[in-house]
Amino acid sequence: MNWQPNRSLSTSLSKQIVQWITEQIQNGEWPVGTKLPPQRKLALSLGVNRSTLQEAFDELKANGLLLSKSGSATYVSNDSWNVLAKQKQTNWQHYIESSIHRANYQTIQLINEFEQDDIIIRLGTGELSPTLLPTAELQKSLSEVHLDGKAIGYSSPQGDFRLRQAIYQYVKKRGIETSPDNICIVSGGLQALQLIALGLLETGSFVFQNRFSYLNSIHTFQSFGMNLYPLADDQLAAGKIEQIRKKKQAILYTIPTLHNPTGISMTLDAKKSLYALSELVQLPLIEDDVYFELLFDEPTPAIKSFDQTGQVLYIGSVSKTLSPGLRIGWVIASTPVIKRLADIKMQMDYGSSAISQQIVEYWLRTGRYEEHIKHLKVELKSRAEYMDNLLKQYFGNIAAWESPQGGFYVWLKFHKPVVTTELFMRLLKKKVLINPGYIYAPNDAQHIRLSFAYSSEEEMKKGIEVLYQEITYMFEAP
Repeated sequence: MNWQPNRSLSTSLSKQIVQWITEQIQNGEWPVGTKLPPQRKLALSLGVNRSTLQEAFDELKANGLLLSKSGSATYVSNDSWNVLAKQKQTNWQHYIESSIHRANYQTIQLINEFEQDDIIIRLGTGELSPTLLPTAELQKSLSEVHLDGKAIGYSSPQGDFRLRQAIYQYVKKRGIETSPDNICIVSGGLQALQLIALGLLETGSFVFQNRFSYLNSIHTFQSFGMNLYPLADDQLAAGKIEQIRKKKQAILYTIPTLHNPTGISMTLDAKKSLYALSELVQLPLIEDDVYFELLFDEPTPAIKSFDQTGQVLYIGSVSKTLSPGLRIGWVIASTPVIKRLADIKMQMDYGSSAISQQIVEYWLRTGRYEEHIKHLKVELKSRAEYMDNLLKQYFGNIAAWESPQGGFYVWLKFHKPVVTTELFMRLLKKKVLINPGYIYAPNDAQHIRLSFAYSSEEEMKKGIEVLYQEITYMFEAP
């Protein structure tokens, strides 16, 4: 035995011994059942301390290559060949666990999985029912949209110019003065957040948000080492924010109209105050405005409408109103920000679907989009009233909520902390899917986000009855 570990290498002596013994087994030098020399003798031969050799043996035993029998004898394991055969296969699990992007919470993974099951009653789904989508009209518009070879090729980095022109005209009604050059087309609001995370923020940045937040249910910022920082209303003060942001770069995220998940809308004065605070402490603000068109009353102007300095990054989308499958949204921001986001987007996907962009442009330009919104709000208001009446019937004495003012959601708060993973799983076994509050705020056990936008009235009633039965059980449980 002439081999000895090389002390000039950066690899530890014990690791070198592990590799050498593994090679002896792989090469057939030490077949299954081979008895290794006594540790004292082998350590002397290898020129190492017994403690170093013992460390190597412990790792090889843990890997299943060696085993110790009665006394102090050590042998090549009977299962060593199976272990080595497995080691030759790529360890994809190691790759997965070492990757940058975090895995989603198990509850959200289950939600995403079971939302595809047609027999599941989806009480929390954040999308429109297929019956509310203008399927026939969209199909018809395909024959009315003029497509040529250039139109359906790769679009410019910022997206189709005609669509940006249509958005420019459309957001004027929101009080937003911009230009097509300050608009970037994205594949939905979620991609807008991904581009902002990748293109504008550094690792360790702080993202200020509400306590209950949609951002907690995704890992757009967290996976790049950014910190979500919940701020209560009484913490939205210049001193508090400046104290925190001294450590790192920061940005503020808000859904001011029909907030997800709470459904709350800020007053005009509250919007102005938030913008003033943002301007005072030079804190950029992301205004996620994807729900405003679904407010039953007239919406107040966007925060972006107050912006004179490019402080606000404004996100819009048709995913919540026209079709999530079109994957079309937009960001409105200052010129350098838009150029940066467009560059990152082209590196990611070479632009959003050209055909989808043509369809959305057609719907905005012809007024079909606004007509659709009018009919959609009527349907949603009817569903909201039905859900509200169901909640009064079943949960009036054990929970509290605000009657919905638009959008999709009711933020139901139980008087006791009964919203747990156990409740989620019990409901899932009965084919009812909810969005529990703990996916929007860590450790929350009192809230459920209910949606009246997806399930039919019959499904809503059945789902609420099952929820009531399980909640009653949880309330009565010792």
